[in-house]
Amino acid sequence: MSSHKKDLQYMSIVNNILDNKEFLKIKKIEHHGISRYDHSLKVSYYSYKIAKILHLDFEQTAIGGLLHDFFLSPEDRTQKERLVSVFTHPKQAVSMAKSQFELTAKEEDMIRSHMFPINLSIPKYAESWIVSLVDKCVATNEFALKFRFRVKYAYNLFLLFAISIMKI
Repeated sequence: MSSHKKDLQYMSIVNNILDNKEFLKIKKIEHHGISRYDHSLKVSYYSYKIAKILHLDFEQTAIGGLLHDFFLSPEDRTQKERLVSVFTHPKQAVSMAKSQFELTAKEEDMIRSHMFPINLSIPKYAESWIVSLVDKCVATNEFALKFRFRVKYAYNLFLLFAISIMKI
């Protein structure tokens, strides 16, 4: 996704975050088959574009979208730790973002509520809803790409099984 780099307005909004040494650490963390950095960039840019079209606060949306998964986690987490993180990471991301940047109430809400309805923090702003919905769409696409070969494999096994039953 290099189109964001050509969008000078977007880049002027998020450049200070993209240059932050703590934020850059998420480039090394796997997230849905890509890096958490790349995932956050997609969520941010798509949310920014939608907010802009809807005449909402696209600047805060770009920032909230970029910081929504800004937390550090070890690569060797257990499955249980990863599951717990689904529920706890929004709070961690708010804390991490506040330690590095000044957040508005709206940006903080975007980060805190992006996992609704899995966590019970209901988005308070239209921009928060956008980040939450875009995050789900982007994550779904990333999971589909990550597990595509497994789905095709399962589908082929099912077809072979169905064909073998028909021959009987």
